Amino acid sequence: MWTPKNILLLALLVVTVWFVWAWVRLARKAKESSAATAGRGHGAYHALVGFVLDFFDTLGIGNFAPTTSAFKLRGSVPDEKIPGTLNVGYAIPTVAQALIYITIVDVDIWTLVGMIAASVAGAWLGAGVVAKWPRRKIQIGMGFALLAAAVLMLMRNLQLGPAEGQDLALRGARLWLGLAGNFALGALMTLGIGLYAPCLILVSLLGMNPRAAFPIMMGSCAFLMPVGGIRFIREGSYSLPASLMLTIAGTPAVLIAAYIVRELTLTQVRWLVIVVVVYTAAMMLRSAIKERGATTPVRPGSAMP
Repeated sequence: MWTPKNILLLALLVVTVWFVWAWVRLARKAKESSAATAGRGHGAYHALVGFVLDFFDTLGIGNFAPTTSAFKLRGSVPDEKIPGTLNVGYAIPTVAQALIYITIVDVDIWTLVGMIAASVAGAWLGAGVVAKWPRRKIQIGMGFALLAAAVLMLMRNLQLGPAEGQDLALRGARLWLGLAGNFALGALMTLGIGLYAPCLILVSLLGMNPRAAFPIMMGSCAFLMPVGGIRFIREGSYSLPASLMLTIAGTPAVLIAAYIVRELTLTQVRWLVIVVVVYTAAMMLRSAIKERGATTPVRPGSAMP
């Protein structure tokens, strides 16, 4: 049946098939390139990283920052190839997240489509504008904003404030606010600001059931990452062995984690959201501190930040 949800799922499948086809075709042409050889010898390690971090990613905790740390810990992927490896290796698991959550989580289809379209438009149309903004100031602002939102959600969970909404759709002014918010979040992705935690907060503050954020945020990234991933593949700016391990090990982790989220009660989902948001805020503020330190001249005998 050609329902709007089925059309959305079909469109996502078409994007995925195109991504896999293009990846295989381009990889065959680059058998001896640096992309094909970078990261060899760390297959088991990359598989473990992919499984564990995609599991937590499916719970709403972003996996780009911890995966970057894991690569640096072992020096398993050259620094210049890490962004491409993340976008290529996690594209298929993210698509799996989107397919699962769009299917199992009840949310108004037009709200879902609109929010996904807004984030994609933000990533493409807003990239030129946002790329000129000071990344560190945005990280600080977003970090403290997320912490404030987490406090509000904590108060609600402890019944110290107004009850949180349980709507599955946005209408009127709230819909326009949601579209504008997700457009901005899509644009901020060009600066490396993750969409998951801010989208969780945005949806919750607009009065929706927090569970409804999962198909929205994962659907948004699922349409963006394959397109971005192909650009890295064409340029050879990624590690093929590491990307394959992230994809192969990460996909089953998504299936396990999605089942857990589905079985959680609404109260447990809210607690999960609080943990995700606080963690993300802490990582943003930590990154802002590290970026400030990176611009400060290092004194002789002192350690790099």
